[in-house]
Amino acid sequence: MKLLITGGGTGGHVNPGLAIAKYAQSRRNDVEIRFAGTSTGIESKLVPREGYKLYTVDVRGLKRSMSPSAVLYNIATLQKSLTATAKAKKILREYQPDVVVGCGGYASYPMVHAAQQLHIPTVLLEVNAFPGVVTKSCAKKADRVLISFENTRELLENRPNIRLTGAPVRGEIIFADREKARKKMKLADDEKLVVSFWGSLGALYMNRHMAGFIELESQHDSFRHIHATGTAAYKWLPDSIKEKGVDLDKHPNIELREYIYDMADVMAAADLVICRAGAATLGELCVLGKPSIIVPSPYVAENHQEKNARALEQKGACQVITEPECTPEKLYHAVTDLLADDEKLAEMGRCAKTMAILDSSEKIYQYILEAARK
Repeated sequence: MKLLITGGGTGGHVNPGLAIAKYAQSRRNDVEIRFAGTSTGIESKLVPREGYKLYTVDVRGLKRSMSPSAVLYNIATLQKSLTATAKAKKILREYQPDVVVGCGGYASYPMVHAAQQLHIPTVLLEVNAFPGVVTKSCAKKADRVLISFENTRELLENRPNIRLTGAPVRGEIIFADREKARKKMKLADDEKLVVSFWGSLGALYMNRHMAGFIELESQHDSFRHIHATGTAAYKWLPDSIKEKGVDLDKHPNIELREYIYDMADVMAAADLVICRAGAATLGELCVLGKPSIIVPSPYVAENHQEKNARALEQKGACQVITEPECTPEKLYHAVTDLLADDEKLAEMGRCAKTMAILDSSEKIYQYILEAARK
């Protein structure tokens, strides 16, 4: 069976695809898998690292503004999309996949659209509560649309091809071992680890806050901290921290990374996670049973990240701080308060664990097989 998995732009669209690929390979030996995305998105780094071939097409997202410059940009973007779809058709004719799996993001549109025009079975995965543009535009012709939240069904007009599966979680996350991970990272038994990240691209506003947060924690060095800056902030955040008088060389407990490639080990070892509220990330938090402080991105359609986060908060699994109310001081005090309360951390972790969906990958795999048999 040949699969072509497409999606990109952010880790939230790439990691679910990688989870599907690895699970499918674990279930049968005759699976050949290739990916499609862009040469500039995070997929260009993550996919080759995992050993998969990546086809690239030149495509970009639309701007939502109606300003003259945005209109001109969107016209050029649509022209690029036509060229990208033509290239996608050429790739599909050469590779001849049995199924194309679309994991969202503008990078997935050319391949999914081309596959539907060529009558190749397509399966769409929508991990967020509010469906993206690609899911909305391609759902009607898809063989299956797999969703992670029940309320997404209505937003996609209750089509008969919709199935609730949950978001796929990478096998290395499911089988991650806290003790082994902490030993690998040389963490002392009483050493607390905080892990923070704002998505694969980073977030300008929140990374600016992290400079102030790191300044505060450097005054006490009471916990170990790994922060993933994202691509853009990795270039300027170290200088911003230095401008605040913090020499990171003198604080080995504070570590900046552009991206956390060994996320399974790092999250498994963590005592507390600070992050956005993408559905894939929340799914991993629940599987690992990790307490978290979540600052939802307000820059997403229908404010779906806050809706995702509030669902966990209502179950007692996390603490939500909205971006407008978040300051370095507020975030730092929230972290130190939780780290000082082991019982609270343990309870949040247990609550998160009750929300985990462990068989989502199997459900997704079976629907892909179903589409292939067609």
